[in-house]
Order: sequence, then C-alpha cells, then structure tokens
Amino acid sequence: MNPITELDPRYSAPGATATPWAEARDGLARAETFWLSTIRPGGGPHVTPLLAVWHDGTLCFCTGVAEQKARNLEADLRCALTTGGGSRTQGLDLVVEGVARRVTDPARLRTLADAWEAKYGPEWRFEVRDGAFHSHEGGAAAVFAVAPVRAYGFRKGDYSQTRWTFEPAG
Repeated sequence: MNPITELDPRYSAPGATATPWAEARDGLARAETFWLSTIRPGGGPHVTPLLAVWHDGTLCFCTGVAEQKARNLEADLRCALTTGGGSRTQGLDLVVEGVARRVTDPARLRTLADAWEAKYGPEWRFEVRDGAFHSHEGGAAAVFAVAPVRAYGFRKGDYSQTRWTFEPAG
C-alpha cells in the first residue's frame, strides 16, 4: 500500500517536507487512543474515544453491538479515526478516513485478538466466537477494519500538513 503523498503548502512552514507514509503508519501502530467519528442516522456527528490496532493495512477497532457507534455504522459505514499527542508544538497528529468493514472471519478475528492483547495487555484479552470478540464479562463486540481512503498528517514544530490518497481496494 503506497499512497500518493502530497504536502499542502498552504498549511505548512516554508521549506517543510511531506511526512513519509511509513512514519505515519508507524504512528498509527504505536498510538494507544483514537477518536472514532461516525454519522448518526439523522446526519449529525458522533465522536467517541476507543482503542485500535493497525493490522494488514487497516485500522481495526471494536465496539459493543448495541453501542451508538455500532448503530451508526449499520446505517453508514463511512468514518474517520484520529489520534495524536494533544500538543500544540510537537508530534504528529493523524487522521484516517475510510469505510468500516465488519470482520467476522474466525482466523482474522483470532489474529486481531492476539494483536489487541499484545498491544494493550492481558486485560484486553478477547475470546473469538460467533463472528465477534467476547470479553471476560461476557459482552459481544463487533470488530471493524478501516482501510484508508485518505489520511492526513499534521506535524507540529516544523509545521507541515501531508495528505495521503489511497487507491480503491479492488
């Protein structure tokens, strides 16, 4: 997955360079907290924090099947995930826009469950059954994967804005 990379000079310091996708991808893999933006059935935004893992070119997250974000995704799969350090003067804030696809394949779910535990620790261990994650409390969580359509990087300090555009999945 090699996206088209473009620096937006309108929002970048003189002499700034585009952030390489590999650096952004590594930032997505390291980030612990993300903000998911979905669209409510009435058209309004819904934004909530959650955990996610970068796996096989997708940003993956899970949510209880009755939660608002899951209900929103039933009606409209378009979403955005954002992450960053919250600093005004340093770091790299990232935005990934795409379409959330439900993951139900047992083998992929097991791989993702292992990735969650490796990244977030044993308290985030999930069982896989019936096409979902199940926690030790017994709740079912739908798992979604978002392949980037567009992504943005906002570098602080030397200020640059990079846009990555991805080829549609074929």
